[in-house]
Formats: sequence, C-alpha cells, structure tokens
Amino acid sequence: MSRAQISALVFGVGGFGALVAATTSNEWKVTTRASSVITATWVYQGLWMNCAGYIQACRGLMIAAVSLGFFGSIFALFGMKCTKVGGSEKAKAKIACLAGIVFILSGLCSMTGCSLYANKITTEFFDPLYVEQKYELGAALFIGWAGASLCIIGGVIFCFSISDNNKAPRMGYAYNGATSVMSSRTKFQGGGADFKTTNPSKQFDKNAYV
Repeated sequence: MSRAQISALVFGVGGFGALVAATTSNEWKVTTRASSVITATWVYQGLWMNCAGYIQACRGLMIAAVSLGFFGSIFALFGMKCTKVGGSEKAKAKIACLAGIVFILSGLCSMTGCSLYANKITTEFFDPLYVEQKYELGAALFIGWAGASLCIIGGVIFCFSISDNNKAPRMGYAYNGATSVMSSRTKFQGGGADFKTTNPSKQFDKNAYV
C-alpha cells in the first residue's frame, strides 16, 4: 500500500468536498461592515442569486471543477495499489496519473472561478465611482481556494506516485540452471580422489570367501 497515494487521495477527496461546499454556499460575498452597522443586517450572495456575466462564468467554472473532482475521485480509487480493480500495476499507474491530471484541472478551474469572483468584488469595493451596495469577500471563496489547493496538491502527488512505482525494487531470482544427473555425478567424482583410484573389486581378497 502506497502512503503517497493514500495522502493524495485524502487531499483530492477533501478538496472535492470543499469545492462542493463552496459551490452550493450562498456566502460568496457579504455586505461591508460599514453598511451592516448602519442597517444592522448582513446580506449574503452566492453564485445562484445573480445572472451577471462574470457570475455565469464563475458558475460554469465551479460546476466544471466539481465534475472533474468527482471523476478524479473515481479514477483515484481505481488507480490505488490497495484496490483489486484496475488491472495490472502498469494499468493502475496510468489510471493514477489520469486521476492526478483530473484533480489538477479541477483545482485550476476552482482557483480561476474564485479568483474571478473575488477580483470583481474588490474592484467594485475600491472604486470610488461605484455607488451601489459594496460587498466583501465571503467565506465560500476561501473554502473554494482551499479546496482548489488540496486538489492540486493531491493531483501532483498522484502524478509523482508513478515514478515511485518505477523505482520500486523488483524481486529477482537467480537462475542457476536445472541440476542434471550428469552434473551431480561429475561433482561426486570430483569430490575425492580416493574414489577414482580405488577399485571396488580389489577390496575383496581371498579371505573374504573363506
């Protein structure tokens, strides 16, 4: 069982769960503290409460990230050494590499979507000409960034686990050849010189028959 693959699976699945939580959360942005003090209320918004163009782009990126994270988790389970599915070790290594690539793509999609959303919020917040309600970064953005980082780390570990499989020492057995009857006879005859010079018929003299 590979510890690297286990840690990669933990990072990848944990990141996938964080991406799901961030995508479904309504706390992508929250009203600023100044306006909240005046109105005594907090206003939250997520990806599913607005139809602005950049929000639709972020929505698509997060859906892609969640989908890729799901398939990456499936591929990771098939590519693990400790599972009985996936075929030979060589096939499992290829599946594990595919899982790593999918996890990395999932993390990049989430990172891009969250960064695009955060950039829009900060741009509006620091724009003095923007007179509408200003918002701050919500908790879902930080969860999305954290999930993206976990997915990328898990994907990188999965990709590097292939090199660990190639460097793993293989058990080798030295072939000495089949031991034949002739070789055993030769070894027996070469073991002592007395057997070569001694004639068995001479060991019995005339007294042996008396």
